[in-house]
Amino acid sequence: MTQQYRITLLPGDGIGPEIIPVAVAALKAVGKQFDLQFEFQEALVGGAAIDETGNPLPEETLEMCRNSDQVLLAAIGGYKWDTLPRHQRPETGLLALREGLQLFANLRPAMVLPQLIDASTLKRDVVEGTDIMVVRELTGGIYFGKPKGIFATETGEQRGVNTMAYTEAEIDRIGKVAYDIARKRRGKLCSVDKANVLDVSQLWRDRITALSSQYPDVELSHLYVDNAAMQLIRNPKQFDTIVTGNLFGDILSDEAAMLTGSIGMLPSASLGASGLGLYEPVHGSAPDIAGQDKANPLAQVLSAAMMLRYGLGQPAAADRIERAVMQVLDAGYRTGDIMSEGMQLVGCQAMSDALLAALEA
Repeated sequence: MTQQYRITLLPGDGIGPEIIPVAVAALKAVGKQFDLQFEFQEALVGGAAIDETGNPLPEETLEMCRNSDQVLLAAIGGYKWDTLPRHQRPETGLLALREGLQLFANLRPAMVLPQLIDASTLKRDVVEGTDIMVVRELTGGIYFGKPKGIFATETGEQRGVNTMAYTEAEIDRIGKVAYDIARKRRGKLCSVDKANVLDVSQLWRDRITALSSQYPDVELSHLYVDNAAMQLIRNPKQFDTIVTGNLFGDILSDEAAMLTGSIGMLPSASLGASGLGLYEPVHGSAPDIAGQDKANPLAQVLSAAMMLRYGLGQPAAADRIERAVMQVLDAGYRTGDIMSEGMQLVGCQAMSDALLAALEA
């Protein structure tokens, strides 16, 4: 029987409108093969929404997302909106989207692909075989804690305040997600905090440790965030699954991404308790190459594969897309961000054509 899904597309800004159609085409192709039917609807977010409505996240967009099975986002932001007040910037819309959809768990895989190993800035023997999943708490911590803002002191001096805060329930919730993912991978979970300095991190460590009794098959370790940042560069292969808070996860997931040589290849998933998720590439909107047919669409396509796997429960279809991506890389096709000697330089559309050909072969 045909499985039917409603997917909200958020092309956003920059290269977003170029790469979203590639993911849509890939989903349609695997849909025919696995008896899946997708209903796509498109909405505004980020700078595009600001230009149209004055709001980086219109209420209509949020409602459309809430009434979807899953959400596929491309990219937001650009130089055009950088000077706007903070509450009107594209990034504020993205934070509001995560909060509005209650997406508390961000999954950021960082796998060094054999075809692209020499694109990494680290030595081959350091990064070869790296396969990390960073699980980042997404709706708490210092980005959402109160009080926050810039205030005048009694002397008239301005003082900026942000509050890093987590409850037991917030920590347990993300911890269970991380343990479950580690259990399905290689059974190793590293929790990253700053418990030697921060009280909130001590609570984090206490709760993650307490959960370990429920997962006797998962090996738990702890690292302070500064050491974790160093170890990711020194010996990334020691890591399997990493769980950490919002701020530390924001930084470490980008560091892990660069081990692979290009963030243009990396997808991500943001999950909530309801089953609704937001899937997006980790790269930005790349306004400097927007509209020039230079964008790499593969991270967007792999984000669609993550949506199939984690959001829709269609692992076979996800596998098919991921194999097709490997096939086009094996065939030597490269966009500019992953180009190397001896490979064939192609644009966004040509990469899309090659991918669809691999899917339909």
